[in-house]
Amino acid sequence: MEIKKDDLLQMYYYLKLTRRLEDRVTSLYHQGKIMGGAWTSNGTEAVSVGYGYALEKDDIAAPYFRDMGVFLIRGISAKRIIAQYFGKKTGVTGGKEGNVHIGDMKYGVVGFPSHLADNYPVGAGVALAFKIRGEKKVVAACTGDGGTSRGDFHEGMNFASVRKLPIVFFCNNNQYAYSTPLRLQMNIKDVAERAAAYGMPGKIVDGNNVVEVYMAAKEAYEVARNGGGPTFIECKTMRMHGHSEHDSAKYVPRELLEEWKKKDPITNMERYLTEKNIAGKEELDGIDSRVKKEIDEAEAFAEESPYPDPADGLKGVYATSVETR
Repeated sequence: MEIKKDDLLQMYYYLKLTRRLEDRVTSLYHQGKIMGGAWTSNGTEAVSVGYGYALEKDDIAAPYFRDMGVFLIRGISAKRIIAQYFGKKTGVTGGKEGNVHIGDMKYGVVGFPSHLADNYPVGAGVALAFKIRGEKKVVAACTGDGGTSRGDFHEGMNFASVRKLPIVFFCNNNQYAYSTPLRLQMNIKDVAERAAAYGMPGKIVDGNNVVEVYMAAKEAYEVARNGGGPTFIECKTMRMHGHSEHDSAKYVPRELLEEWKKKDPITNMERYLTEKNIAGKEELDGIDSRVKKEIDEAEAFAEESPYPDPADGLKGVYATSVETR
């Protein structure tokens, strides 16, 4: 599969945008400007950028909180993301939540709570709707390695396989479920082995190689789109920060982080683009300058945005207590 230069440069742009945005969020968190916690995808950006960029316009993404690349690619702007973290009215939830448990169906992004992998069965439900309607659309659902040890992971996988639904499941295997290393989560070498129990293909890709993730996703989407059923793709990578910014991650061996630092997904992509003469340093520096300007403008937008009206807290609430006698 040949990838056009424009697409390769766009993926590089989204890698840089994701990294710079989350680095800014980290800085703002330590300045005390963030309403809640801050969860980042530092070191794993190629996963969300790769599978997110491979989606078609009318497809649906059911991401999780380390999928910032998907939010940005689908059209949720950096301005709205920082405003979301600030609890401002211009944030994705209008100030009702200060973290990135977000979604916006206007952009084909399913919202999610903090419990992983709740989006697997939800994504399967969306895929079932596509199948019933005869629509050639697919769903991409992602969770972390720890999420694959939860019941909703297995329920979603099983249902999607039995019904041969147009969904592709991704696992961001970043080696730790909060502080629990992979070897204490499961007694198998690869998370992808779990796919065999549900009669679906289980593939393994380099989660620090955005081109490899993109190509595997594109191939799996076409299989699903044409009635071939789901695929499970394990993206091997490494979370370079703690579970969130309040977590120092002292439980992770420093030598392990040093080993994975050499495999940084942005450095990998820069090397790929230059070695294949796709782009030179000047062109890549231009993209970086564009990204920095965009993040500066996003922070200024969020700072200047208003907080929500307290009365807005009652809007969008669909459950109330029932009086009993």
